[in-house]
Amino acid sequence: MRLVFRNVQKMGSLGLVGLASILLSACGVIPSGDDKQAARPSASVGLGAFNPTASARQCFSDLGKANIRFSPLPNRNFSGGCTQIDSIKLLDVGADVTNLGPVKCELAARFAAWTEFAVKRAARKYLGAELERIETMGSYSCRNIAGSGKLSQHAHANAIDVSGFVMADGRRITVEGHWKSGRQEKQFLTAIHDSACKRFGTVLSPNYNAAHRDHFHLDMSGSGYCR
Repeated sequence: MRLVFRNVQKMGSLGLVGLASILLSACGVIPSGDDKQAARPSASVGLGAFNPTASARQCFSDLGKANIRFSPLPNRNFSGGCTQIDSIKLLDVGADVTNLGPVKCELAARFAAWTEFAVKRAARKYLGAELERIETMGSYSCRNIAGSGKLSQHAHANAIDVSGFVMADGRRITVEGHWKSGRQEKQFLTAIHDSACKRFGTVLSPNYNAAHRDHFHLDMSGSGYCR
């Protein structure tokens, strides 16, 4: 059993207490985070743990109006300063998405819009195909930025790494394999990268460094840093 919100605009009448009660009634079946982090100490999940901010509640409503299927997740604090606050589990953005764990609601909303209005359209324009699946390397992961002591945005469920795209005709376009090769594939990746730079706070591509040779890093920090 999974608690799913689609028409979340109706949630306003429930209020925070009613919403928390719904979560409790699900008896803990809502996804609670990345299984790989299970060994890390975490805050207990209960009535007080589901306490979305006003902006998150608005985000839930906006996703519902856009017919995006998702499950809201309880707030969690892990050791080392890692958190999952105002996060959701995306269930349907109009295409399959692999390996995606908890993501902050605002990031999820931007990702869903990018999928619908950039990736799908670019697939039709440059590849003459319909998008079937987006391949990711994940979202939440309690880790530092490589080579630094600063927590990554992944440590706050505020980043998604996208590595590839599969079309309905079976073609698979990857960042690593087509960023600089294949005219149509390169045009497709360039177009969706440029669109991502207008939607997310930080976008890192193979142009940034070797560590990003095989994926786009998308997060909501910063204010338009695009490489």
